[in-house]
Amino acid sequence: MKAGSSDLATLGHRIRHFRGERGLTLDQLGEAVGMAGSQLSLIENGKREPKLSTLDALAAALDVELAELLSREAPSRRAALELELGRAQSGHLYASLGLPQIKASRGITDETLEAVVGLHRELQRRATEAIATPEEARRANTELRERMRERANFLPEIETLAEEQVRASGHRSGALTHREVSVMAERLGFQLFYVDDLPDSTRSISDLSNGRIYLPPASIPGGHGLRSMALQAMAHRLLGHTPPASYTEFLWQRLEINYFAAACLMPQDASVAFLQEAKKEKRLAIEDFRDAFGVTHEAAALRFTNLATSHLDMTLHFLRVAGDGALLKGYENDGLPLPTDVTGSIEGQWVCKKWSARTAFAHTNRTTENYQYTDTPAGTFWCATQTGRTDAAEFSITVGVPFAQAKWFRGRETTLRAVSTCPDESCCRSAPSELAERWAGRAWPSARLHAHVLSPLPSGTFPGVDDASVYEFLEAHAEQ
Repeated sequence: MKAGSSDLATLGHRIRHFRGERGLTLDQLGEAVGMAGSQLSLIENGKREPKLSTLDALAAALDVELAELLSREAPSRRAALELELGRAQSGHLYASLGLPQIKASRGITDETLEAVVGLHRELQRRATEAIATPEEARRANTELRERMRERANFLPEIETLAEEQVRASGHRSGALTHREVSVMAERLGFQLFYVDDLPDSTRSISDLSNGRIYLPPASIPGGHGLRSMALQAMAHRLLGHTPPASYTEFLWQRLEINYFAAACLMPQDASVAFLQEAKKEKRLAIEDFRDAFGVTHEAAALRFTNLATSHLDMTLHFLRVAGDGALLKGYENDGLPLPTDVTGSIEGQWVCKKWSARTAFAHTNRTTENYQYTDTPAGTFWCATQTGRTDAAEFSITVGVPFAQAKWFRGRETTLRAVSTCPDESCCRSAPSELAERWAGRAWPSARLHAHVLSPLPSGTFPGVDDASVYEFLEAHAEQ
């Protein structure tokens, strides 16, 4: 046993407990085993490991079996609390608080000790909850997706808030301008500052003391990204967010601020009027919706999922798929069988190779949407897919509906049709038998390891944010 370890601490408590039962002082027991009382005190306090011969002598002097003396169970409820307090105060979490340690002396009542230990347990619980492993994050994300599915992906309270803020900025029609976004910030007591030294772990920083929102400089003049980031920063204030106590709360806050930004950039009244007119004329198209409000294709597609069920009376699905076929983001309330793992999570699962979300990558014309009907075990679906590329990889954005609702969309006349039997592996996951026979036992692919599989999501005041860099940034800019 190592000095200061929990086993030594337990042993020390058990020696003290049996000594107290026998009515012996430190000096009396020390004399019985040939040891000074001060040396025995170090053993009882877990600061010195006794020799085996000393343990034998102590067991004999206390009239207990050696095995009983060495038991890892606390000898009493009080001792258990003292041991738990010691472990908690020796941990990194308590040390990070910079607080002095409390010694569990006889002057501390059992009730006080129980309260202090209870506070440590809650501190540990909150810290554990706030740092999510990939499995916990996927579980939280799955719960969030189901929660939004029950609401048809529609949040009326945020719609109303966004509409009020947009109208107060003076906006009346068309795309929301940068000037109008600045007016919205000013009404909240903030100014927008564009800087090129934001910490890598942040998208924006709000200086609540000096009324500033720091954003990165525009890479494309007039782009949608900066408007969205500024609106998301404002949403935290408007929605009364506080530092999240769990990863689930963090994800919910992210969803709310993204929803608010989209509802401002594509206001409900104007968006619904635009979409209803397009539906009436049977020319619904995400690319038209995108262009009308000056946003990205993904933003328009996601916004369409907010409004389609509640205002256009249709069910639908949305997919963002990586170039390798992995599902990055998804939503459905039309019965499309999204691939899931055993926990119900869809993120990272392979999308069927027959779906338009993947076949669109093979099309040479990527300047417009690609249309396709797909027969699945759950029915036939019509989909419109737009491909794109980031600096890292390509991706596709898909919005689709059941066959009966395709009549409202431009591109319904497509003759492109595919058949998918997924999740049956014979659909696209199993190699043809002749290939399997030819290469079985003769190939050894080296799989790529994604680092995030082994790493927990970062902790901090806000998950994933480097708090120290943020505070250093604010300190530097507050002086400017």
